[in-house]
Amino acid sequence: MKTFEYSFTAPSSDIQHDMLITMLADMGFDSFMDDDRGLKAYCTDDNRDDSAVENLLTDPAFFDIHLLKVEEMPDKDWNELWEASYQPVVVNGRCRVRAPFHQPDPSFEFDLVIEPKMSFGTANHETTAQIIQLMLETDFQGKEVLDMGSGTAVLAILAKKLGAARTVAIDNDEWAYRNAFTNEGLNGISDIEIVLGDALSIKGMFDVVLANINRNILLRDMHHYVEAMRPDAHIFFSGFYTEDLGSIKAEAERLGLSYSRHLSRNNWVAAEFVK
Repeated sequence: MKTFEYSFTAPSSDIQHDMLITMLADMGFDSFMDDDRGLKAYCTDDNRDDSAVENLLTDPAFFDIHLLKVEEMPDKDWNELWEASYQPVVVNGRCRVRAPFHQPDPSFEFDLVIEPKMSFGTANHETTAQIIQLMLETDFQGKEVLDMGSGTAVLAILAKKLGAARTVAIDNDEWAYRNAFTNEGLNGISDIEIVLGDALSIKGMFDVVLANINRNILLRDMHHYVEAMRPDAHIFFSGFYTEDLGSIKAEAERLGLSYSRHLSRNNWVAAEFVK
């Protein structure tokens, strides 16, 4: 599978930066990196649509952002680039998310090893880190857990480390599907049910649902998640902006969920609801 690197000029603000990443992610871009020259975004050949990128940049919100070049990028180059820039992430002083080339640190209660390849979810992004923070404050012992849009499966792996019983990780991206098996093994786990699919692939009932995707997919598929939740089950949403919390709340409450709490960092939100 070919991977392409799109180089953009630097966004003029954090809000513009996050908006561009969100819009590109909706178009199928699955990895992003900032450097001294601007923003780089990565997509595979089956998601490549140059016309859609050009149309996106005609939006007045991105009037000062320009596409500099598009290059085919071998996977090994991506991994080298990632290794050069990736730093471990620590959440709440208890959970550390690191790469295989970082040394273990037994001082952390949870020292997770994640090799992202082309998958989303290293805890470097606020959405993943904030869901991890909420998870660390939640009882997972013996619970059945669904991780939707699982990416690297970092959340499913943490759920198992927190004592979860049956844990299912679903993603519709083949890179993420394969990568989840790699990361499961790196963390000494072998019983996560890893599924290549979407919300229609959900089978069974769950006590906790983790959905770190994006606003549009959350609103579209939320009813599928709720149908798979037992009474009193918890669901954690992330992948959207502060200004989107109102629409997420409205749909959640329409479906019978009760708002519990949320975290916000750099305009990104993670929210918890209970059925």
